[in-house]
Amino acid sequence: MFALSKVVRRSQSLRLGACNAVYYSKLEVPLRERNGSVESNALIHDKHEAFSSSYELPWSYSTGRRSLSSDAGARSSGEEDGLQSEEELSCDEADIDGAELELLSEAGKSPGSKRSSELFKAIVSVSGLSVASALDKWVEEGKEINRTEIANAMLQLRRRRMYGRALQLAEWLEEHKQYELEERDYASRLDLIAKVRGLYKGELYVERIPESFRGELVYRTLLANYASTSNVRKAEAVFNKMKDLGFPRTSYACDQMLMLYKRVDKKKIADVLSMMEKENLKPTLYTYKILIDAKGATNDISGMEEILETMKSEGVEVDLRAKSIVARHYASAGLKEKAEKVLKEMEGESLVANRYVWKDLLSIYGFLQRADEVSRIWKICEANNPFYKESLAAILAFGKINKVKEAEAVFKKSVKMGHRVSSGMYSVLLRIYVDHKMVSEGKDLVKRMVDSGCNIGALTWDALIRLYVEAGEVEKADASLSKATQLKQIKPLMSSFMYVMDEYARKGDVHNTEKIFQWMRQSGYHSRFRQFQSLIQAYVNAKAPAYGMKDRMKADNVFPNRGLAILLANADPFKKTPLSDLLD
Repeated sequence: MFALSKVVRRSQSLRLGACNAVYYSKLEVPLRERNGSVESNALIHDKHEAFSSSYELPWSYSTGRRSLSSDAGARSSGEEDGLQSEEELSCDEADIDGAELELLSEAGKSPGSKRSSELFKAIVSVSGLSVASALDKWVEEGKEINRTEIANAMLQLRRRRMYGRALQLAEWLEEHKQYELEERDYASRLDLIAKVRGLYKGELYVERIPESFRGELVYRTLLANYASTSNVRKAEAVFNKMKDLGFPRTSYACDQMLMLYKRVDKKKIADVLSMMEKENLKPTLYTYKILIDAKGATNDISGMEEILETMKSEGVEVDLRAKSIVARHYASAGLKEKAEKVLKEMEGESLVANRYVWKDLLSIYGFLQRADEVSRIWKICEANNPFYKESLAAILAFGKINKVKEAEAVFKKSVKMGHRVSSGMYSVLLRIYVDHKMVSEGKDLVKRMVDSGCNIGALTWDALIRLYVEAGEVEKADASLSKATQLKQIKPLMSSFMYVMDEYARKGDVHNTEKIFQWMRQSGYHSRFRQFQSLIQAYVNAKAPAYGMKDRMKADNVFPNRGLAILLANADPFKKTPLSDLLD
């Protein structure tokens, strides 16, 4: 059973199968050494059968199917002021999750929905988050609330990541029974609860959904949220339950698992692909994007190109998002000419007419150190009232090409244009100051940010903590990290912990390195290869024995590679020395 998958594992490559060779034979995803722990060994299964199983790229792409953040963790439950990591800049201006789109009515996906709805304007016009008052007033004025109006308003709120307001809208609708609810209405509210209040609250809400409406869309929504937060155990459980409930396997559900495993355990990709083969599920455009990204992330450029050729031979369009992924991986691999060729394809005959690629071009040309191209594209942006994300991409790009003054000018221009300068824009400028060791400017920017009343999110905390570490003020970095971990609205990024932990490890401060190690666990980060590497380094630098370290690693299912094994041996309290040999 699944003989092909066994061959895949033995050969250390991930092949898609032979039964549907037309689709699968060329789509290989290479294995990477398993450095991290996986939350569960229970793999996806058919109803009565189980499978057996045994710092990253500058960008990770965001897709239209599900905007999956990095292992940074939970989303903010605040009023979504536009926090965007550099990785997230690859999203389309109007991009929202494909999972979310399926929760909206057809009216919400119509061309007219791109225009801001009157109900949306009424909702965002109220102060704070008092959405109910705006809706009550809307009804009192005799204005109609129908599915089309609601769907358009919900779409606009989701596009702007105003999930708190969107959830209040969904709750008001359910409470006031303006129309008969359908499964997608319950699924939409589930998705918003998971985003705003966390998955535990989402699980409780599922139990409240009438059984007749607890269908595939509800479980698919739950699956997508588990996958987006890298909760392997629960994602697998929901994936299996959907099969047990009689729902047919879908490409969407399999794609969610592929995306999840791409991030946490690439070896399991083979299991999903074998299942797709068995279920006769053809790879979707999203499937191809995942595999392209997986290939590129392991620097298997030839494999990535094979997938592109397979797409073309099967008549699957290589869209702009796929081209952006390819260009980014070419750039990361140092293949400048290939990257620029793809960028020119994305630009098309008229850059002015292809506005939706501007931010990607800015970002990638910045990484390629093409100052001339960054300046050229930004000049076009300036002449056409730049969008928020275009300005954000320009700040990052100018930072990459060491033009700090130009980055500051874009920031100031955004302020003058009346843009709501969110913590996202502050954080990227702060990161540039950190990169260029402009400590005083960074501190002044943080003070300005606080004075403006702008919410400080995970990215800004991350930049601030790194700023203090770079300035040699690890105690202040520690205090900032401690404060960030105590906030309920955010979850500090893994990198925030690692900046401080690595600095303590460098100093040989075992006590504080262990403290940060425990903080990470308490914040929901599983102890993996990277954390143990820093922790063991602290013991080595302190010339202190690391008692029980092997058992600790084994308990967390972390297995050392050659480098870590050498480090571990140096911290072994029972290692042999010339003196111990004499004593023996």
